[in-house]
Amino acid sequence: MILIHDTDSLPAHSTVAAIGMFDGVHLGHLHTLNTLRHKADSSQRQSLVVTFVNHPQHLLQPSAPPVPLIMPVDERLHLLDQAGVDYVLLLSFTPTLARLTATQFMAMLRDRWGVDGIVMGFNHRFGSDRLTRIEDYRHCGATVGIDVVKAPEYPHATVSSSIIRRDIASGDVAAANALMGHPFALEGIVEHGEHLGSALGFPTANVGGFAPHQLLPAAGAYAVRVATDNATYAGMAGVGRRPTVSPGHLTTVEVNLFDCHDTLYGKRLRVEFFEFMRNETKFDNEQQLRQQLEADRIQAIKILTKTSQQ
Repeated sequence: MILIHDTDSLPAHSTVAAIGMFDGVHLGHLHTLNTLRHKADSSQRQSLVVTFVNHPQHLLQPSAPPVPLIMPVDERLHLLDQAGVDYVLLLSFTPTLARLTATQFMAMLRDRWGVDGIVMGFNHRFGSDRLTRIEDYRHCGATVGIDVVKAPEYPHATVSSSIIRRDIASGDVAAANALMGHPFALEGIVEHGEHLGSALGFPTANVGGFAPHQLLPAAGAYAVRVATDNATYAGMAGVGRRPTVSPGHLTTVEVNLFDCHDTLYGKRLRVEFFEFMRNETKFDNEQQLRQQLEADRIQAIKILTKTSQQ
């Protein structure tokens, strides 16, 4: 995959494009990308994904809460690369871009990046004129010499980034993973905490420094796998405000890596979430919390053993 930007250009009639945020790069996206690659190959063109650094709704609805993102840009690009596309055009969604009609946007893609075909994903829309019917996009495309086709819907389930965000926000990471075809993950830097986990016999890494607008799962305990720069560990994660040991107002993400004895401060971790185990709970004392953590560890090992065998 070759990553290009708005300062780059491609030859005329060289690409077939799919357009969208592709947040989560889920099974529905992959279904659309399969159609894109087939259309590109059959017309002896290169496949091009047009995506955006920032979510369009952050610009179009500035008074609304920002759309939380399933993954940062780097992970999205990595998964698009794995999907086998030839080019990814990464654009900033700007006021100038937002004002373009569908026809104007398609003409820009034709003139600057050689697009002569577009594959429309399920329920995808673009352009300031807010067209709703595939026939309207086909008509606009025909006026600028672009053939517009609609990708078939993913046949096995209703899949969308909105559904996946809802699942993650409610804690049902297993359902989200099933729709994405890969685990939901957080990547961040290990920060210094209060070392209370070590005193309980369950040392934790406090993970922070997430990408802007990163979606966090619901408060609770999860079975996770954690990748450091040189190893991967089974573990469990606590998301929430630590009501027993240090109640606060900020959501924290703490992970306990099983059988890890490395010093992790300042290192980047990737935490993959596999299954929700229990709600965040305020215990009467630290002994009760320690007993629950021991039970959580046993449950997490069972879950991760099961997922590794699937």
